[in-house]
Parts: sequence; structure tokens; C-alpha cells
Amino acid sequence: MKNSPLDIELVREFIIAAHGDFEMVKKLISKEPALIHSVMNWGANDWESGIGAAAHTGSRDIAKWLLEHGARMDIFAAAMLGELKIVQAMIDSQPDVIHATGPHGISLIRHAQMGGEPAVPVYEYLESLTMKGEV
Repeated sequence: MKNSPLDIELVREFIIAAHGDFEMVKKLISKEPALIHSVMNWGANDWESGIGAAAHTGSRDIAKWLLEHGARMDIFAAAMLGELKIVQAMIDSQPDVIHATGPHGISLIRHAQMGGEPAVPVYEYLESLTMKGEV
């Protein structure tokens, strides 16, 4: 049985909320659980998910909650959350991912900066690669 596509305005509302409105995120997911995997194309190939929105704004509580409810981890969320082993493994496996940008063209190292103190080891790791000329 195929579900209908999600309403684009509902997706937009969810992605906007995921930038920092935790209560609205929970409310919208309770209304439509499929939003957890939704993405928005803001134009010019600028794709953003809820976890992506939380990652680049440093909204750790939202990111962790989304992951606990089935969102898919990506390198940008891992960087913001301070998941050094995940970031290292992804870069070891696909070295060019260090040049990838997240939503709105935001760099991987900027995501680590947004993670604050828990993400300092990830930031330092990424910075060390920059110093070695690997980025």
C-alpha cells in the first residue's frame, strides 16, 4: 500500500521548526510521523531535512530526539553532536566527504562549531586535516 506524498506546506513547517522549536517538532511528528524522513528543496539544489536543520543550528536536543525517533544520522549531524568516531569513519571511507556541504552550503567544520563543547574533538580533528592540507 502506497502512502500519499506529504503536504509540502507541512514539510516546510516541520523543517523550519527543526531549526530550534522543539515543541513544534514533537507536535508535528505526532501529527505526521513520516515527517521524520522528509526533506525540503529550498531551490538551487539546497536540500534540508529536520536532522539537517537541527545540525547546522546546533539544536542538540532536537537532533538527538529525531535520531531516537528514527531519523537517519549523517556526517553533518554527527559532527554537530560530537560523534568523532562516526566522522572519522566516514572520512576514512570517503575522503572527499570532507568537502561536502550541508543545507544552505554550510561546511562540515561549521557544523562541528555549532555543536559547542561536546563537538570540540570533531572540530579539532577537522581543523587538523585542514592544517595538513587534506582539505
